[in-house]
Amino acid sequence: MSSSYIFLILSLFLVICIENIVPICGEDPTYGFTSVPLTEANFAVQKPYNIPVDQRYSFIDGVHRFWVYAHDKPYSPSSPTQPRTEIRIKGLDYHSGVWQFEGYSYVPKGTSGATIAQIHGAASGATTLILRIYNGDMRYYDTDLVAKNLYDKWFRLNIIHDVDGGIVTVFIDGEKKFQTKDHGPGDLYFKCGVYAAPVDISNYMESRWRDIKIYKK
Repeated sequence: MSSSYIFLILSLFLVICIENIVPICGEDPTYGFTSVPLTEANFAVQKPYNIPVDQRYSFIDGVHRFWVYAHDKPYSPSSPTQPRTEIRIKGLDYHSGVWQFEGYSYVPKGTSGATIAQIHGAASGATTLILRIYNGDMRYYDTDLVAKNLYDKWFRLNIIHDVDGGIVTVFIDGEKKFQTKDHGPGDLYFKCGVYAAPVDISNYMESRWRDIKIYKK
């Protein structure tokens, strides 16, 4: 076999590898984890209390679509929180060990000031992790930048919570983007959808999700 032919084959492999860097060459955040079975009962939808669920949520062809308006009511009459339409992963609350959320998300241009994923629960405060979209960029709460330019495309999000180690790690498309200390143990669970931030929100907020999975060690 000629050296030029071998070089051609290697070049083609590298091109394929680069184009498919997550599944072929990239780190798989789920390696070493065990998938936890999910059923419809694990997906509890929270939405503005005075609106039918089908006016703020749909599930078509495997895609969960969530939307909410800035003027919408909270999820219960007694709640002082901002409007939301979210899935709360039910029946898989955790207090120790290493747990992971995975899902593919799509955020349309214009959505801003909206939490699209979170870990609810902590020793202090209501949440361990908030991932918000501001003008197409993802931030940890409203501070640290996690990823840029996420509008109008599907991206894979993985969140790993090492409760015993007190660490949360965020991956986008298989690449480690952010790591932080958690806020202590508590009654912990994952959520995704759209949840308006306290300030600087767009009038309309939307996110879409598919292939949601939970893993643990």
